[in-house]
Amino acid sequence: MGAALLLASSAVAATTCSLDSKCPEDSPCCSQYGECGVGAYCLGGCDPRMSFSLDSCAPEPQCVSKSMTLDSTDSIVSEAKYLGDSTEYDWVYSDGSQVLTYDSNILLTMPANSSGTVLASTTYMWYGNAKATLKTSRGDGVVSAFILLSDVKDEIDFEFIGADLTVAQTNYYFQALPIYTNEVNITDLSDTYSNFHTYEIDWTPDTITWLVDGVAGRTLKRTDTWNDTTQNWDYPQTPARVELSLWPGGASDNSIYTIDWAGGAIDWDSADIQQYGYDFVTVKSVEISCYNASSAPGTNNAVSYTYDNAAGTNNTVVNGDDATVLSSFEATGTNMTAGASSASSSASASASNSVPGESSSGIGSSGSQDSGSSDSSSSSSSSSGSSSSGGDCSSSTSDFSQSCTTASTKSGATGAQDRFTGGASAFAAIVAFVFLAWL
Repeated sequence: MGAALLLASSAVAATTCSLDSKCPEDSPCCSQYGECGVGAYCLGGCDPRMSFSLDSCAPEPQCVSKSMTLDSTDSIVSEAKYLGDSTEYDWVYSDGSQVLTYDSNILLTMPANSSGTVLASTTYMWYGNAKATLKTSRGDGVVSAFILLSDVKDEIDFEFIGADLTVAQTNYYFQALPIYTNEVNITDLSDTYSNFHTYEIDWTPDTITWLVDGVAGRTLKRTDTWNDTTQNWDYPQTPARVELSLWPGGASDNSIYTIDWAGGAIDWDSADIQQYGYDFVTVKSVEISCYNASSAPGTNNAVSYTYDNAAGTNNTVVNGDDATVLSSFEATGTNMTAGASSASSSASASASNSVPGESSSGIGSSGSQDSGSSDSSSSSSSSSGSSSSGGDCSSSTSDFSQSCTTASTKSGATGAQDRFTGGASAFAAIVAFVFLAWL
């Protein structure tokens, strides 16, 4: 897209979306920032549960095992130019991010008073192993992260507070439910800013293991996550992108809880900003190994993943052959070829041809569950805007396959102001600050 189009579209306030307020038909895709639109809104991070219909989002490109030495930006593209072809690029960066190269590594940068950088893989893992060799950033209020994040907001985290360079925080979330007792620290690391460490997430249908330099620091068993009230496994279980990020947890516009968790108020005149012009994370390499199950869950023997029920659990994931590439930034999951006649998507003058996160209506409007809401009257549908967000599920403890006929809406956090009382979802925190950055 041209700069003029980006500026024009950023002036248009996007409609927000949630489980209780799905996107309208003319802008059917609920982006990871909780805003409705077409094109880029329908790609990575698009939440089918909050979109007009389950098939509004473009299908998710399936996992491809690969080892990536990040010594250039050749395999990285802006979300303003990416249409869903994961064979062209390995990574997509969020609008406003700046990715640089230095000494055969890439740098995720955060200049003063910016929202930092988010880098996401173009393919999705449905279980498997992800390793990132990196140096974190440093300083009070500076947060570095290496996470797995699904479109329905299952999340597995490594997070690093710049005020403490000897600790890696580990955490997990099921559909963004804010259970902060899930956090466990891996301690006594050698200076994470000065030294490369390999951080590893080994994720199977039964366990998650967090490792540092090949040594297991924490293991979570799925059997320890059963929620008797909701009859669900509160365990990350849906296809996820690998994400690397740097963001200002200590920015003054964040809540006091976020600022305290992030190590205090951020110093926008830090030593690194004075010397280099930005805070930064140094990334050497990333390795993704797919789970390669012979039968679901965890298969990747087709083209793409979609969902057939708004429950957003592992048994609602479809391992199929649907195409993942949009013809233009006017297209959606239900009309993948929209705008094709204009020959070049970047030449389109449509104001809807925007990038998620460009505009916002303020904090708390991210696409996470509405606190205290429940709706059991809607029915699941892939052809209307009434996908189910209520009901009950049952599951066998001997085989991890959530059996849900309708989705269960649970209390969730809607804004950063009440999220951070002991831990933090990297996704929710970045969403919150992106909103603030566009105010």
